[in-house]
Amino acid sequence: MFRHLLGKTLGFVGYTIQYGCIAHCAFEYIGELVVCSGPSMEPTIVNHDIVFSERMSCHLYKIQKGDIIIAKSLYDPSMNICKRVIGLEGDKVCTSSFSDIFTSHTYVPKGHVWLEGDNLTNSTDSRSYGPIPYGLIRGRVCLKVNHNKDRV
Repeated sequence: MFRHLLGKTLGFVGYTIQYGCIAHCAFEYIGELVVCSGPSMEPTIVNHDIVFSERMSCHLYKIQKGDIIIAKSLYDPSMNICKRVIGLEGDKVCTSSFSDIFTSHTYVPKGHVWLEGDNLTNSTDSRSYGPIPYGLIRGRVCLKVNHNKDRV
Protein backbone atom coordinates (compact mmCIF):
# COMPACT_ATOMS: atom_id res chain seq x y z
CA MET A 1 0.00 0.00 0.00
CA PHE A 2 2.75 2.45 1.02
CA ARG A 3 4.88 1.54 -2.03
CA HIS A 4 1.91 2.04 -4.33
CA LEU A 5 1.19 5.49 -2.83
CA LEU A 6 4.88 6.44 -2.98
CA GLY A 7 5.07 5.31 -6.61
CA LYS A 8 1.99 7.37 -7.56
CA THR A 9 3.35 10.42 -5.72
CA LEU A 10 6.77 10.18 -7.38
CA GLY A 11 5.12 9.69 -10.76
CA PHE A 12 3.03 12.82 -10.24
CA VAL A 13 6.10 14.82 -9.13
CA GLY A 14 8.00 13.58 -12.19
CA TYR A 15 5.24 14.66 -14.59
CA THR A 16 4.96 18.01 -12.82
CA ILE A 17 8.69 18.64 -13.23
CA GLN A 18 8.57 17.60 -16.91
CA TYR A 19 5.64 19.88 -17.71
CA GLY A 20 7.22 22.68 -15.72
CA CYS A 21 10.40 22.37 -17.78
CA ILE A 22 8.42 22.33 -21.02
CA ALA A 23 6.46 25.43 -19.95
CA HIS A 24 9.66 27.23 -18.93
CA CYS A 25 11.31 26.47 -22.28
CA ALA A 26 8.19 27.58 -24.16
CA PHE A 27 8.02 30.92 -22.35
CA GLU A 28 11.78 31.49 -22.47
CA TYR A 29 12.52 30.50 -26.07
CA ILE A 30 9.23 30.56 -28.01
CA GLY A 31 7.17 33.46 -26.65
CA GLU A 32 4.41 34.64 -24.39
CA LEU A 33 1.20 36.63 -24.26
CA VAL A 34 1.63 40.17 -22.92
CA VAL A 35 -1.06 42.63 -21.81
CA CYS A 36 0.02 46.14 -22.82
CA SER A 37 -0.91 49.20 -20.80
CA GLY A 38 -0.46 52.92 -21.31
CA PRO A 39 -0.89 55.35 -24.20
CA SER A 40 2.65 55.38 -25.65
CA MET A 41 1.96 52.97 -28.56
CA GLU A 42 -1.45 54.37 -29.58
CA PRO A 43 -3.03 53.97 -32.08
CA THR A 44 -1.12 50.77 -32.99
CA ILE A 45 -1.49 49.15 -29.57
CA VAL A 46 -3.95 50.61 -27.07
CA ASN A 47 -4.40 50.12 -23.34
CA HIS A 48 -5.24 46.48 -22.40
CA ASP A 49 -4.43 45.06 -25.85
CA ILE A 50 -3.02 41.54 -25.68
CA VAL A 51 -0.05 40.79 -27.94
CA PHE A 52 2.06 37.69 -28.61
CA SER A 53 5.75 38.37 -28.14
CA GLU A 54 8.04 35.83 -29.81
CA ARG A 55 11.55 35.34 -28.42
CA MET A 56 13.46 33.72 -31.28
CA SER A 57 14.18 37.04 -33.05
CA CYS A 58 16.01 38.50 -30.08
CA HIS A 59 17.88 35.25 -29.37
CA LEU A 60 19.02 35.15 -33.01
CA TYR A 61 19.75 38.92 -33.16
CA LYS A 62 17.10 39.43 -35.87
CA ILE A 63 15.48 42.56 -34.42
CA GLN A 64 15.03 45.17 -37.16
CA LYS A 65 14.07 48.83 -37.41
CA GLY A 66 10.31 49.15 -37.29
CA ASP A 67 9.78 46.10 -35.07
CA ILE A 68 7.66 46.52 -31.94
CA ILE A 69 9.43 44.92 -29.00
CA ILE A 70 8.86 44.11 -25.35
CA ALA A 71 11.84 45.04 -23.16
CA LYS A 72 12.68 45.31 -19.48
CA SER A 73 12.38 48.84 -18.12
CA LEU A 74 15.66 50.57 -17.31
CA TYR A 75 14.14 52.06 -14.16
CA ASP A 76 12.09 49.12 -12.86
CA PRO A 77 13.30 45.63 -13.87
CA SER A 78 10.01 44.11 -12.73
CA MET A 79 8.20 46.13 -15.41
CA ASN A 80 8.18 45.64 -19.20
CA ILE A 81 7.91 48.35 -21.83
CA CYS A 82 6.44 48.09 -25.33
CA LYS A 83 8.09 50.35 -27.94
CA ARG A 84 9.06 50.49 -31.62
CA VAL A 85 12.70 50.07 -32.68
CA ILE A 86 13.78 53.28 -34.42
CA GLY A 87 17.53 52.70 -34.55
CA LEU A 88 20.03 49.87 -34.29
CA GLU A 89 23.68 50.07 -33.31
CA GLY A 90 25.56 52.56 -35.48
CA ASP A 91 22.40 54.33 -36.71
CA LYS A 92 22.06 58.11 -36.49
CA VAL A 93 18.82 59.03 -34.70
CA CYS A 94 17.04 62.30 -33.94
CA THR A 95 16.92 63.00 -30.21
CA SER A 96 14.79 66.16 -30.44
CA SER A 97 11.20 66.49 -29.33
CA PHE A 98 8.52 68.51 -31.08
CA SER A 99 9.05 71.47 -28.77
CA ASP A 100 12.78 71.78 -29.50
CA ILE A 101 13.76 74.67 -31.75
CA PHE A 102 16.91 72.94 -32.99
CA THR A 103 17.19 69.31 -33.96
CA SER A 104 19.85 67.18 -32.34
CA HIS A 105 21.15 63.77 -33.31
CA THR A 106 23.15 60.97 -31.77
CA TYR A 107 24.50 57.59 -32.81
CA VAL A 108 23.20 54.37 -31.26
CA PRO A 109 26.15 52.69 -29.50
CA LYS A 110 27.22 49.11 -30.12
CA GLY A 111 24.95 46.56 -28.43
CA HIS A 112 22.06 49.02 -28.02
CA VAL A 113 18.78 49.97 -29.72
CA TRP A 114 16.84 53.24 -29.89
CA LEU A 115 13.17 52.90 -28.92
CA GLU A 116 10.24 55.28 -29.36
CA GLY A 117 6.51 55.00 -28.81
CA ASP A 118 4.16 55.56 -31.75
CA ASN A 119 2.37 58.26 -29.73
CA LEU A 120 5.37 60.61 -29.71
CA THR A 121 3.67 63.34 -27.67
CA ASN A 122 2.75 60.89 -24.88
CA SER A 123 5.64 58.45 -24.67
CA THR A 124 8.60 58.08 -22.34
CA ASP A 125 11.22 56.41 -24.50
CA SER A 126 14.83 56.64 -25.69
CA ARG A 127 14.39 60.39 -26.23
CA SER A 128 14.17 60.57 -22.41
CA TYR A 129 16.41 57.74 -21.20
CA GLY A 130 18.70 57.11 -24.19
CA PRO A 131 19.41 53.86 -26.00
CA ILE A 132 18.77 50.59 -24.18
CA PRO A 133 21.05 47.54 -24.15
CA TYR A 134 20.04 44.77 -26.56
CA GLY A 135 20.08 42.35 -23.63
CA LEU A 136 16.99 44.00 -22.13
CA ILE A 137 14.84 43.01 -25.12
CA ARG A 138 12.44 40.21 -24.10
CA GLY A 139 10.75 39.61 -27.45
CA ARG A 140 9.34 40.94 -30.71
CA VAL A 141 5.61 41.56 -31.00
CA CYS A 142 4.34 39.53 -33.93
CA LEU A 143 0.60 39.34 -33.29
CA LYS A 144 -2.08 41.46 -31.67
CA VAL A 145 -4.45 38.92 -30.17
CA ASN A 146 -7.42 41.18 -29.49
CA HIS A 147 -8.75 44.66 -29.07
CA ASN A 148 -12.08 45.17 -27.39
CA LYS A 149 -13.50 48.59 -28.29
CA ASP A 150 -16.23 48.22 -25.63
CA ARG A 151 -13.73 48.36 -22.75
CA VAL A 152 -13.81 51.30 -20.41
